[in-house]
Amino acid sequence: MSNNIVVAIDGYSSCGKSTLAKALAKRLHFIYVDSGAMYRAVALYFLRNNIDLDNHKQIAEALKNIHLNFHSRDYETHITLNDEEVSEEIRQMPVSEKVSTVATIREVRHEMVKQQQRMGKSKNIVMDGRDIGTAVFPDAPVKFFMTADPKIRAERRYKELLPKNPDITLEDVFENLAHRDYQDTTRKESPLVRAEDAIILDNTDLTPAEQLLFALSAIEPFL
Repeated sequence: MSNNIVVAIDGYSSCGKSTLAKALAKRLHFIYVDSGAMYRAVALYFLRNNIDLDNHKQIAEALKNIHLNFHSRDYETHITLNDEEVSEEIRQMPVSEKVSTVATIREVRHEMVKQQQRMGKSKNIVMDGRDIGTAVFPDAPVKFFMTADPKIRAERRYKELLPKNPDITLEDVFENLAHRDYQDTTRKESPLVRAEDAIILDNTDLTPAEQLLFALSAIEPFL
């Protein structure tokens, strides 16, 4: 039986899950595991290699060639795809438009869950995603479910993307988030739902510092 602490953070796209997870990991000296980045890296590999998302045999073969790793640099977590740094490329719109579809694929989810569970057996971790508290670590002692007003989420994401995507519009981002919400909550494989014991964290009107204090107060009894 592992004595490691897992903090599970689930919620909608662009709710600040990774911002909170990174801040918690830094404050608690835990390892931050960005599960969303793992699915994005898989989506990037599929895009680069023209993998047919309806061909389950092709998908299963492709997954054998995908090796993901996380490493920290200056308190930032970076992901490599087959030893290539892809932390920035996986945040571009072509990947954003495909990642929810890729995440619905049973073979992909099963492989990613196996990799995530291995990480949680050996370290104290903070992990964010869509099904961390329900499918990956249902026994995690601390679970959060994050949400925020859809307009606020779209504005946050738009500001994040605009410097590197000057042609993007707020409407594009809003529609992308709405589409991803629909896919995330209606997919058959591990849909986005709140675990019964998850603490709801609505950060529509919270600053990053305020949400960090809220989360730390909930985690403190388990340290």
